[in-house]
Amino acid sequence: MTIRPILIHPDPRLKRVAEPVAAITPELRRLADDMLETMYDAPGIGLAAPQIGVGARLIVMDCARKEGEAPRPMTLFNPEVVWASEERSVYEEGCLSIPEQYADVERPAEVRVRWLDPEGRVAEEHFTGLWATCVQHEIDHLNGRLFIDYLSPLRRQLITRKMEKLKRDRARG
Repeated sequence: MTIRPILIHPDPRLKRVAEPVAAITPELRRLADDMLETMYDAPGIGLAAPQIGVGARLIVMDCARKEGEAPRPMTLFNPEVVWASEERSVYEEGCLSIPEQYADVERPAEVRVRWLDPEGRVAEEHFTGLWATCVQHEIDHLNGRLFIDYLSPLRRQLITRKMEKLKRDRARG
């Protein structure tokens, strides 16, 4: 497995809508494994293919965070929300493509998501809590949307400037 470089906002590839996966190939399964490795290394709880520069509708996530809780890595090809609750919840979100920046984002508290698993089988699950927030955040990436897009223009601009500075500083080494 390979740890892939994560794109940092602003990057035009993060704003593109990802293409549906037509067939789950061995290469795409390897990509998903690399994405899980990259996510755990970062460390994070979710990663979308566009964040590593791949324009495919693929996300990985693992929100098992409690002490003693077994990891639960999930790979979702072509995920789609098929139901969302009217009830809303607010979580402080962060993003591997926007390091060190966090903000409260309001989303549906519960969602039902359908996707293809790595074997090409249709899967569906009801997500609540952090899992619901994470899966919605990652699906947003597939649609070219970042969590900062939910913030005020001023706050979004401030965070974007910080990311531009971070990229300049990293480029200088």
